[in-house]
Amino acid sequence: MRIISERRIVEFGEEHPDAKLALANWKRAVRAAAWRTQADVKAHFQDSDLVGEKTVFNIAKNRFRLIAFVSFRTGIVYIKEILSHKEYDKGRWKQ
Repeated sequence: MRIISERRIVEFGEEHPDAKLALANWKRAVRAAAWRTQADVKAHFQDSDLVGEKTVFNIAKNRFRLIAFVSFRTGIVYIKEILSHKEYDKGRWKQ
């Protein structure tokens, strides 16, 4: 899968060093994936959830959340937000 935009991962990792390794592992796993369905995503990331049209990934043992739109047709994962768990719970990302 291709990731758009990896810059968000880098920027979030700079702001939250405790997320850096987990985000690097997530990125490596996604790049190696060839998902065709949401079930494929769930098989690889068991604690991911589909919320509307976005997939929410737990990062660093659920301390952070990465919200992305996965286009199975094009093989692209579009990162919409990376948030702390506290920011995620506020729900603004759903708008």
